[in-house]
Amino acid sequence: MKKLFLLTAIAGIFAFTNASAQKDAAMNGPKLGIGAEFAFPMGDFGDLAKFGVGGSLLYQHPVAPNLNLTASAGYLSIKDKDIIGGNTTGFVPVKVGARYFITENFYANAEVGASFGTKSGVGTRFAYSPGLGVEFPVADKAAIDLGVRYEGWSKGDALVTPSFIGVRAAFNFGL
Repeated sequence: MKKLFLLTAIAGIFAFTNASAQKDAAMNGPKLGIGAEFAFPMGDFGDLAKFGVGGSLLYQHPVAPNLNLTASAGYLSIKDKDIIGGNTTGFVPVKVGARYFITENFYANAEVGASFGTKSGVGTRFAYSPGLGVEFPVADKAAIDLGVRYEGWSKGDALVTPSFIGVRAAFNFGL
């Protein structure tokens, strides 16, 4: 947790010391992205779950030339391995964070929030996710957004700590 806050603080320092403004119209101003999500479980969680698929909305609001604050919500359905029944469990992750553009199109991001289980007894878990990505402008105030992240959720009542590599492919449009 301390490392996540340190990463966010460092990104903030870079944002306020970098005087160059973004030139790309697709990256300026508030924007909303709608995307497909894919989860590849790892560690002990990978022993119990096959994969996850879902969708998400991500809002970005610029606060400095290369820094956007983010808010996201979505749905992720994770399929259990056949050895434990092959069921699926739904989760609704809701997170806030920051996205720092290292270059014109490449970014690093970090988010924290909660993941709400849709099945009885699954409960709510603390969620954190650092990641990297790229936005490819496709039109004025529109971009394709491809990102990869590590996402971890607190253990809660489960026997394992859920963690996965997340991949997001999205379309961002200016508001």
